[in-house]
Amino acid sequence: MDRGRTTPLAAVLAANAVSTAGTSLTLIGVPWFVLETTGSAGRAGAVAFCATLPIVVAALVGGPVIDRLGRRRVAVASDTVCAAAVAAVPLLHFAGALEFWMLCALMALNGLAHTPGNTARYVLVPDLADHAGTTLARAASLFDAVSRGARMVGAALAGVLIAVVGAESVLLLDAATFALSALLVAAGVRGVRAAEPRKAAAPVSPRTYRAELREGYAFLLGNRLLLAVVVMVMFMNGTDQGWNAVLLPVHAEGELGGSTDLGLLTALFGAGGLTGALLYGSVGHRFSRRTVFTVCVVLCGAPRFAVAALTGTALPLAVTMALGGIAGGMLNPILTTVTYERVPEELRSRVSGALTAGCELAMPVGGLAAGLLVETMGATGALLSMGGVYFLATLSPLVFPAWRSMDVPEPQVSSSGPCLPGQVRAARTPRSPAS
Repeated sequence: MDRGRTTPLAAVLAANAVSTAGTSLTLIGVPWFVLETTGSAGRAGAVAFCATLPIVVAALVGGPVIDRLGRRRVAVASDTVCAAAVAAVPLLHFAGALEFWMLCALMALNGLAHTPGNTARYVLVPDLADHAGTTLARAASLFDAVSRGARMVGAALAGVLIAVVGAESVLLLDAATFALSALLVAAGVRGVRAAEPRKAAAPVSPRTYRAELREGYAFLLGNRLLLAVVVMVMFMNGTDQGWNAVLLPVHAEGELGGSTDLGLLTALFGAGGLTGALLYGSVGHRFSRRTVFTVCVVLCGAPRFAVAALTGTALPLAVTMALGGIAGGMLNPILTTVTYERVPEELRSRVSGALTAGCELAMPVGGLAAGLLVETMGATGALLSMGGVYFLATLSPLVFPAWRSMDVPEPQVSSSGPCLPGQVRAARTPRSPAS
């Protein structure tokens, strides 16, 4: 394999790993910083709301922007802005100038910039795999595996570093990871046509922008399986945001061993996810996608809410999160395969933006609701309530007929113009099957 042709894929994998590790630092560092400085679960939920609402906004409208500016440029700019926003939090705090509204605004800026970069890296994977001469299955598995491994390392590192040097220093390290990710993409992803701006795009105008945006949403609304995925994952992500931003930090502070246990538990979930992704890549693809997905989606989330609510020690929750992580690790390779199989390359950025927006639509509400539930009904009641929502959402593959098509690959189609649902043009050369 030509090393020069594999460099762009390696650079994106490395950048995604570094950025994901940094995101884990934020995931633990920011809620802990808020709890330390304010002592309020409600305020932690408010910060989570401010951080995630712009993520949804960026995903709702950002697909055409990524294509016009170029995926490489968007990824670099996204990480650069995130580095500045995250670094400003501890620097302002050290200077004694950080107000609560400033923290909310900086986290909102971070959320607004973060999603386009994530989307840009994600939609590059099939083209970079082809550029490198490797299969889509291998590239997608590597992308998910390195992300989960980085999430595991970042979470463990965050828990230890918060206990040793404080949440402020962890946020400075997080800013450095974003800067490194930007450098990796800027230097490593060159000479790849799919990473550059689309020169053939129509002139910029509100009308063409709206048309391009509609194409992505029309495609999503016309594909029943992708729409079913979005609705279910929306509820899962909303409750997960409440868990990560409020419920688990509050539980770790009140019942467990503080930030070290918080980092360890999150790392165990990440380690389980990495194991699950590798396990699916080696043997899971031999079984029915729908069967594996249905079993794993029920096991991956709701049990940890129940165990945290009913026990006050770390060991039962650690075992539950490790096993839940293994189940969760098998989900993304399946969903990635389904998405890549069904979305043509020329619509990938727009449809991915629509998918991300739908999947993350409930995240702002989830963090805010978790904070309010803790304030009004206590941590145990909040855990059981949100765990119940999670469980009901994961029953979707058992209930709705759209999921039956998960085991039937759909050929991608290429088009010289907009490809709307129901329009089938010349089939692309099939790629090997691939979160």
